[in-house]
Amino acid sequence: MKTVYVLNGPNLNLLGMREPAIYGSATLADVRQLCEEACARHGLKLEFRQSNHEGELVDWIHEAGRLHSKGELQALIMNAAAYTHTSVAILDAVKGTAVPLVELHISNVHARESFRHHSYLSATARAVMCGFGVAGYGLAIDAVAQW
Repeated sequence: MKTVYVLNGPNLNLLGMREPAIYGSATLADVRQLCEEACARHGLKLEFRQSNHEGELVDWIHEAGRLHSKGELQALIMNAAAYTHTSVAILDAVKGTAVPLVELHISNVHARESFRHHSYLSATARAVMCGFGVAGYGLAIDAVAQW
């Protein structure tokens, strides 16, 4: 059984409370449940994590990379949140491990502040999803199950 890593960056632990007009009312626990259900439909194992710390996210990407090198990783789905626009370290971790990446955003980042229009990750991602709300997580899992 292959594994899907779903990694969530800073402030996503505040889902349901933080700017509900942008991010909706679903909590991170709701997102995890959605991901568990999507993985179960496809016979995939889920590793679902969130951190506000860049280095911890980098360590988890390395962990996913080790699974990838053994043929045990289906994909890494990552909502790097603000780190999308700032983190060369996360970019280097993705490039260094060659994990198949889906960059995911709950909101349509292109309809928001201009600094959110640039992503360090997009050029290394196999796919980019934004603007589907938390439903994007399930859509991403449905897509990577076909890889």
